[in-house]
Amino acid sequence: MVCYAHNTLTEYLERLALREPVPGGGSAAAVAAALGASLLAMAARYSVGKGKPVRIEQRFERIIPDADGARSQFLVMASEDAQSYLNVVAARKLGNVAALKAANRAAVSVPRNLIKACRQLLKDVPFLKKEANRYLVSDVLAAEVFLKAAVEAAQSMIEANQ
Repeated sequence: MVCYAHNTLTEYLERLALREPVPGGGSAAAVAAALGASLLAMAARYSVGKGKPVRIEQRFERIIPDADGARSQFLVMASEDAQSYLNVVAARKLGNVAALKAANRAAVSVPRNLIKACRQLLKDVPFLKKEANRYLVSDVLAAEVFLKAAVEAAQSMIEANQ
């Protein structure tokens, strides 16, 4: 099984730049999503305890574990996507049409899950834009860009593997 979770960012980026089938766009989409999730968690953490009403504080407190959990999930997805693509490559080499169709179906499940998780996090963006520590709004905006880019990239992976 391919695993990138313990690579440094430099190691991962060096591998991404190689002339090898993985990591590729799907994996990079998951890493972009992890960056977005991390920024949302940071913005929420900096916003807790700033004298906001209880309901707002409670929402910050909910966002933190949700974003942290998503970040971990996205890092796993980076590896899962790479492995699923390697399975597609292997099925192509075999020339087995049924195996290739099955591998392609499996390959689209990771980006579909990525899109779903990104969209869930994006639901917190308007709240954070409005209620987060004002010095972190640009980080929330950056998170939104990363999450939306991950969705778009994941969608292109689905289209390529259908």
